[in-house]
Amino acid sequence: MSLRLRLFLILTGATLAVWLSAVLWIENSTRAEVTRVLDARLVEAARMVSSLVSKNQIALNRDDPAQITLSHDESYEHQQFCQIWSFTQGLVGRSNGAPSAQLVPADATGFRDVTRDGKALRVYTIIDPDLGGQVTVGDSLAMRNRLVRDVIEGFLWPALVILPVMWGLIWLAISRGLAPLDRFASDLDARPSEDLRALPGTAQQPREIRPLAGALDDLLARLAAARGREREFIAYAAHEMKTPLAGLKTQAHIARHAPDTDTREHALAAISTSVDRTDRMVRQLLDLAQVDSRETRATPVELTGLLRQVLGDLAGLATRRGVTLELDSALDAPSVGSDPLLLSLALRNLIENAVQASPDGAAIKARVTGSDDALLIDIHDGGPGLPPEIAQQAGQKFVKGKGADANGSGLGLAIARDALARLGATLRYEMRDDGHHTLLDLPTA
Repeated sequence: MSLRLRLFLILTGATLAVWLSAVLWIENSTRAEVTRVLDARLVEAARMVSSLVSKNQIALNRDDPAQITLSHDESYEHQQFCQIWSFTQGLVGRSNGAPSAQLVPADATGFRDVTRDGKALRVYTIIDPDLGGQVTVGDSLAMRNRLVRDVIEGFLWPALVILPVMWGLIWLAISRGLAPLDRFASDLDARPSEDLRALPGTAQQPREIRPLAGALDDLLARLAAARGREREFIAYAAHEMKTPLAGLKTQAHIARHAPDTDTREHALAAISTSVDRTDRMVRQLLDLAQVDSRETRATPVELTGLLRQVLGDLAGLATRRGVTLELDSALDAPSVGSDPLLLSLALRNLIENAVQASPDGAAIKARVTGSDDALLIDIHDGGPGLPPEIAQQAGQKFVKGKGADANGSGLGLAIARDALARLGATLRYEMRDDGHHTLLDLPTA
């Protein structure tokens, strides 16, 4: 459903509800006013008849009840009727059209609603001491309802003309009011997909559209930044892939035309190194893509077992590098609610970086400690730590310091940082007396 139609239905529904509420209020107030006025007329008529009886201006006779004439309106026949009852003689007088049967008990006074001959009547009764009886004056409730109905019909008939006109004006007002939004949508639709600049004239937009325009500006800025990072990533990746591939081609050419065995063996060793470097880079690029696209799924993770698995996967690399891997847990099988894939990717890249940075014969120790609020994973290696020139850029893609391992791609810390950020964990580095420490703080909640 469009916003225009939704607003139209809401406003027309509200208008109709207000109109119907007004009808009900007028109906109730009119009925109350009609009842008050006509009840007052019944009281006046009863007192008038009683006064006439007291002054003997009405002849009373049981055998021939006097015909009493009350106020009469041609528009409402039999507006009022009257009965005069003697306590000893019975009906001694009545008006034309008045029922012949007694309407109220002999001792009754005041107002009552009664039904006679299928007609609902409103009557008022007083006791006349001079008569020794009672005077009852009444009128038809149907006549009262007709009066109220005529008032309501007089209010409703104009609504058949007014409401459609009002609804048409509401539709016109909504269309004109939403015109800036339509123009805003048209401007967006006309923009080419590669145009990620901020929307022009945001400050001149209507106040209600400014938050939307501002949010779109923020979104476009984030998209532009993401696209810039994507282009930068592709450029760096292409450059980094080009180097080992060019080396492979060169060394393969040397191996094919090597004049002796030593030259051929040296070229084949260089080919193996280039293949390892390319394999690691491809794996890290896939890991980075997986970190960016994965939806986090928190499950209980037993840290000691996960670390043991990661260390086992890196045992071959550690052996080739001449370092040893050790696991030391100060806790008994600590567990944490986390995404096992993201956590394992972060640990693998951090420990792999430590292996690449450690000198021959060094020992890399992974230790798990913790408290009720957080668990700490401490990866201690024998490397020199982060070079000062890249300390502020640690975690950025393809950032490598001088003297870094030639097989490195500058992606390991970036993968670890992004994965831990998705997990709500923090990563920090410390250089202590016993060597370099990489510290992971994992929340337990």
